[in-house]
Amino acid sequence: MTDDVRTVYLGQYTHEHAETIAGELEAAGIVWWYKAPGYLSQIWEHGVRLFVDRERLDEAKAIAERVLDPPSEGGARGASPTPERQPPEDEGSSSGQT
Repeated sequence: MTDDVRTVYLGQYTHEHAETIAGELEAAGIVWWYKAPGYLSQIWEHGVRLFVDRERLDEAKAIAERVLDPPSEGGARGASPTPERQPPEDEGSSSGQT
């Protein structure tokens, strides 16, 4: 690691997501650090802020996205395992007509 690494803000995440993202960043060899809220600031600051090497920001964003939206069992990312049920045309009318 060189001493001249500059970091940029990646995002704010739950503790669990931040831990998983950090592990993936480590595995990819991306320099990172975090800032967790302090005792008092946790009142208004929710989550852990992650910062990464600015030279590898795009790769870090892809890692974070993959952690937050893992592929479903069906293979497509973010796909719902079962399609949403659409109501029949005569259900759910708000027009007041019967």
